[in-house]
Amino acid sequence: MRPFEPAQDFLSLSLQGLQPQQATWQQHGIHAHWLGHGLLRLSPSEPEATLPHLLLSAGVHGNETAPIEVLAGIVNDLLAGSLPLRAHVLIVLGNLPAMRQGKRFIDYDMNRLFNGQHSSQPAAAEAVRAAELEQLALAFFSPSTGTKRHYDLHTAIRGSVFERFAIYPYLHERPHNREQLMWLAQADIGTVLLHSKPAATFSYFTSQHCQADAFTLELGKARPFGQNDLSRFAGIDLALRQLVSGQQPATPAYDASQLQLFRASYDLIKHSGDFVLHLADDVENFTALPDGMLIAEDGAIRHLAKGGQERILFPNPRVSIGLRAGIIIAPSSLD
Repeated sequence: MRPFEPAQDFLSLSLQGLQPQQATWQQHGIHAHWLGHGLLRLSPSEPEATLPHLLLSAGVHGNETAPIEVLAGIVNDLLAGSLPLRAHVLIVLGNLPAMRQGKRFIDYDMNRLFNGQHSSQPAAAEAVRAAELEQLALAFFSPSTGTKRHYDLHTAIRGSVFERFAIYPYLHERPHNREQLMWLAQADIGTVLLHSKPAATFSYFTSQHCQADAFTLELGKARPFGQNDLSRFAGIDLALRQLVSGQQPATPAYDASQLQLFRASYDLIKHSGDFVLHLADDVENFTALPDGMLIAEDGAIRHLAKGGQERILFPNPRVSIGLRAGIIIAPSSLD
């Protein structure tokens, strides 16, 4: 086997638990370093000091395959020499065991195990991987003197009123990056949730601990490998290709009319086995909640919609007790 030219080797080797004949190699002006299954670092052979550091991750949920195929295609073209590299790039395919089985996760939802939460589930295979990815992200971003960005690519369990949307992690005292919001709009992602508290997600970890501009990107509906219409991912595919190749067009000035911003009001927490979500099983993300509607109840706890502008995001009453069964959100704007 050649030290792996095409991206399908990176993906297929990772899924098969195999590895290339050598861990580092150079081709087409790229220095490639295989860091482990589903982990590949790419840098220009002669990098400039201020090149951006870009972490691209997918497959944190194993059944969300379209973003994995998008990243595989980008790696393929980089290593084939048909796409130039003008950035330091770390490619991460998160939950390989779950990918192999076509499942969201094996033991525990990996995207609730970052920011140190992996220590709460020591028996879960995903906890070990989350801890590994945290350390890789810290090492990758620590030498950066240029921009630091992380896009964690996902697809959703259910449909959405707005097919593509981004989640902007809670920034504490940092301001929202308006240039990044306009970049999202150019990538055909015009709906953004501004999170209002810390989370255990990969993007929150890199935002808070690596000071990266980080986003969770929800790009459509989850489907098995080979069943994705990748034309529906053309916007993010082009935007990422422009970013890694240094060919990104100038981002326009911030224009609030190009974006729909929401802010999380509160989480629906499943406190007991009595939890009931009063929404249809096929309700879509961003479905509007009429004023006064009983959204959910859990024993004596009742959640009522207020004002008529609230919406539901990520409803899932089948989560384990103690976890979030949905997010109630409302329209928002930047200060």
